[in-house]
Amino acid sequence: METQTAGNKIAADIAALLRARNPLLWIVTREESRAERFILEAAQAAQYEPRFWDCATGISNFNGEPKERGTEAIDPGVAIATIRDSRERQLWVLRDMHKFLAEPFVLRGLRSLARTLPTAPRDKARAIIVLTPVNDVPPELAGHAIVVEIPLPDRAEIAALLDSAIAALPDEMRATAAENGVRERAIDSAVGLTAEEAQACFAKSLVTTRKIDPATVASEKKRVIAREKVLEWVEPLPGGLDAVGGLENLKTWLTIRRKAFSVKAREYGLPAPKGILLAGVPGCGKSLTAKAVAAAWGMPLLRFDLGALRSKWVGESEGNIRKAFRTLEAVAPCIAWIDEIEKALGGATQGAADGGVSADALGALLAFMQDRTAQVFIVATANNVESLPAELLRKGRFDELFAIDLPTDAERGAILGATLRQYKRGALTLDVDAIVAATPEFTGAEIAALIPAAMFNAFNDAEREIVTGDVVAAARGTVPLARTAAARIEAIRKWGKANAVPASVAVQQTSADMRRLDI
Repeated sequence: METQTAGNKIAADIAALLRARNPLLWIVTREESRAERFILEAAQAAQYEPRFWDCATGISNFNGEPKERGTEAIDPGVAIATIRDSRERQLWVLRDMHKFLAEPFVLRGLRSLARTLPTAPRDKARAIIVLTPVNDVPPELAGHAIVVEIPLPDRAEIAALLDSAIAALPDEMRATAAENGVRERAIDSAVGLTAEEAQACFAKSLVTTRKIDPATVASEKKRVIAREKVLEWVEPLPGGLDAVGGLENLKTWLTIRRKAFSVKAREYGLPAPKGILLAGVPGCGKSLTAKAVAAAWGMPLLRFDLGALRSKWVGESEGNIRKAFRTLEAVAPCIAWIDEIEKALGGATQGAADGGVSADALGALLAFMQDRTAQVFIVATANNVESLPAELLRKGRFDELFAIDLPTDAERGAILGATLRQYKRGALTLDVDAIVAATPEFTGAEIAALIPAAMFNAFNDAEREIVTGDVVAAARGTVPLARTAAARIEAIRKWGKANAVPASVAVQQTSADMRRLDI
C-alpha cells in the first residue's frame, strides 16, 4: 500500500473543496511549483480544466502557453472579467493576486465573483485559487475565501527526493552514496526544508563529498531559521551532557528519554517526550543543560524568545508566535529552548498593561504544547517559578519539573573538572578539597569563572601554569550570589525543594576518590 504523503493529503483536500463548490481558495505557500502540482492533481480529480494567470504571462495553461486572450490579459481586471464571462468548467489559479487587491476595482470584482460563482450550473462551474506566500486575506474576502496552507514536505516526500537524487548518480557512486544508515539521518536532517532546498542540499553534498552527508544537509536549516527571523539558532555545547558538572538525576532522565525518539520507540508505541521545565538558582546550569541536550541528542537547538516576538502592532505579536511554532514543527526533530520563561509570561496572570499580549502568548504556547505532533522537545528555564501561570505548571504540560539548586560539594568538583577541560587544562592535578572548601554557596557559573580568573593571574606571573592556590585566591575574591541576594536565593531554593524533582544527587561531601582532581 502506497504511503500517503502530506502533499497527497493536501491535493485530496483541495479536490474535496472544489467538489463542494467553494468559489475561492486562498492557498498559502512559498513553493509555487510544488503547490501547482497538487492543484493540477486536485483539478483532475474534481474534473476542472485548469487555467493560470499572472501579471507577466497573462492567461496560460500550466506550461505557460498563452490561452484565449494570451498576453493581452496581464491586467488583473481583464483576468477577472474573463473568468466572469467564461462558460466552461474551469479552475483559475491567480498567481500573486494579493498584490493587486489594494486596487478597489480588482477587489470588488473578485468579491462579486466569489458571490456569484456558486450559483453557476455544475457544467459551467468555475472556482478561483489565489496562490500567494502570505495568508493576509482582505476582510472583504474573509467570508468567501477558504485558507489552505501548503505544508513543507514530510519525511515520505523528502525520502522520495533523496532516492531520486541517488538514482541519478553514476553506478560507482550510487552504491556508497547513502550507506550504513546515512539515508535515514539525511532524511531527518532535511525535514523542514522546502522541496527545492532539500534537492539543492542533496546536490551540494554529492558534489562536495561525493556522498550524502547529513551534517551538510542539516547546516541548511540555519538558513531557514535566519530567513524566518522568529527563532535563533544556537550552537550546541561540545561534549554534550559530559560537559555539565553535576545534575546527575537530570542527566540520567535525559539519557533515558533520548531513546524515545528512535524508530524502535515509535514502533513500540512510546510517546515522544514533550519537554522539561528547569527552575532554580541563577547560574547553576539551566541554560547550559539546554545546550548540552541538543549536543547529546544530535538535534538542532532553537532559542524561542517570547519577549522578542512582541510587536506594537495589533495582532503582529500573535502572528510572530504562530510563525515560530510553524518553524519549530518544520525543523523538527529539534530542541526548543525558552529561556527565563517567567519574564515573558508573568504578565498573563498579573494584569500586565500589554494589551493582552502575554495572555495571548500563554494561550498559544499551551495550545502548541497540547496539540503538536512534531518531535519538538521544549526546554524551558525559570528563576522565579512562582510568577508563572498555574495552567503552565500542571501535570501533562511538561514531562517533568526539575529544581536546580546550589551545587553540592561533589558537584563543585565536577564543575571544576568540566571547566578545566573547556580551557584545555585537563592534564592538571589540583587539590579539589581546598577548592571546594573555598567555594561554599558558589553557583556553577561562579565556580567556572574561577578558572579564567586564575589563568589571568598565572599568565601575568611569568606565564606559568595555574595551581590550586590561584583558584583558591580567585574564590576568596568572589562574593557569591547566595550572599548578595540571600533572601531571594533562599526563597527559590525553598520552592524547588517543596515542589519539584531535584536535579542533583543529594551528596554533600566529596567522595574519597575525588580528593585529588586529576582530569
